[in-house]
Amino acid sequence: MIVSGGPMELSGNNLFSNVDFVFLDRDGVINRKARESEYVWQWSDFHPLPDVEAAILSFNRSGRRVIVVTNQRGVARGLYTLDQVDSLHDRLQKHLTRFGAHIDAFYVCTHDYLQCSCRKPKTGLLEQAFRDFPKATKRNSIVIGDSVSDIQLALAFGIRSILIRDDARILSPDDESTLSMATAVSSSLKQAVDTYFITPANPVGTRRGLISIEAARQR
Repeated sequence: MIVSGGPMELSGNNLFSNVDFVFLDRDGVINRKARESEYVWQWSDFHPLPDVEAAILSFNRSGRRVIVVTNQRGVARGLYTLDQVDSLHDRLQKHLTRFGAHIDAFYVCTHDYLQCSCRKPKTGLLEQAFRDFPKATKRNSIVIGDSVSDIQLALAFGIRSILIRDDARILSPDDESTLSMATAVSSSLKQAVDTYFITPANPVGTRRGLISIEAARQR
């Protein structure tokens, strides 16, 4: 589903064919989101969403960089530490390795509201990532997230976005506004990959890949 107009209103794979850098929100995109006012900071509470491993593997196989940008306000509130966040991300990497997938980098904001220039939707995390990955440009990058702040981040930085939205959720006024700001909308990361990033000439994540994913799950 494409919700933006103007010169970027293309269909299917053409819309994001030049994307080389994929910036993912974490909670709600890679793993199940915690309940309101709760946080995911230990592996026992980290539940990968369906087919997320296959989606990340598809990006990896296509040569795209996959980079996580996440707000972790719980650190500022003293509920857990940055070391614990890093340990969780290490476990995530080990989990993805079982499927042949990986994340290229993690960027974490540990601050509370109004304390920094990196808490999304502010652009500090992307600015740091662009310094660390000099080949990243605004033309070849995209933000994929499930919240208003992710889409606002993309707009503020001048890059495209895909909103991950649960079709079963009743839309609030904020949701409606976010839909209109996003370049495109998908129900999951896997659907976004299948809709916008897999082409006949580059069929990453095809049946062979899915067989390997199923085998990894059974280990």
